[in-house]
Amino acid sequence: MSTAVIEIRGLTKSYGKTRALQGLDLTVERGEIFGFLGPNGAGKTTTCRVLTTLTKPTLGKASVSGFDVVRQPVQAKSGMGVVAQHTNVDGELSVYANLRLHGLLHHMPSALREKRIDELLEFVGLTDRQGDLVRRLSGGLKRRLMIARALLHEPKVLFLDEPTVGLDAQTRRRIWDLIRRSHQAGVTIMLTTHYIEEAESLCHRVGIIDNGKLIALDTPASLLASTGSHVVEEVDGSGRCCFFDSREKASAHAARTSATVIIRRANLEDVFIRLTGRRVRP
Repeated sequence: MSTAVIEIRGLTKSYGKTRALQGLDLTVERGEIFGFLGPNGAGKTTTCRVLTTLTKPTLGKASVSGFDVVRQPVQAKSGMGVVAQHTNVDGELSVYANLRLHGLLHHMPSALREKRIDELLEFVGLTDRQGDLVRRLSGGLKRRLMIARALLHEPKVLFLDEPTVGLDAQTRRRIWDLIRRSHQAGVTIMLTTHYIEEAESLCHRVGIIDNGKLIALDTPASLLASTGSHVVEEVDGSGRCCFFDSREKASAHAARTSATVIIRRANLEDVFIRLTGRRVRP
């Protein structure tokens, strides 16, 4: 039997003459935290919108938990949780009321709904804020509420579209901890991000997308190995980089150049640079 939770074949999405996705093929396995890395406009959010039934593809097929997202949208949505890029909780309702409304929309039995709300308020650290109006919460607390809401109906797969965008470093790491704990509870996670450290820290595999095309797919370690473990980067504003498979070779190159350089370990942005010639930009 297939262990794939998400399957995409030949996915294309056009907006007029602009192709946001160009024949995308992708499989996400059960139990993965899969990262979709790329700059804004690369096609990450469009892919998520298709998979979460918010946008219909122009061509191709996509399924979540075995259900076609176009032909069986209700069944596909019943097994997924979604944390959108932009805050979409109701600011005029309390934290508790937002969760209760979500449970009602998913026709959860009242006893199970209340049990899950209590569990998830504790899980995201909002038990003492459950009576507060959401508009009074910080951005980080709203994001934690969105994660709790997405997990309330016990989905098999969780979509996180830029879940930490705009958050400070401390809050971002708190969200990372919630993502890891969700995964440990058995949820498959698809995460889109343009934060390099986020992808490296959380993801079992990473797909790098650019201009609607998947240009690399592997574990973070394997992607880095394909580029080189060390980088010599010029600091004169050009950002030119040379890649080497050892610090010794990088140091030897640095000693021969007249430019001012730094030597550092490679990261996933370097993989993107080597593949496209430019950086991942928000």
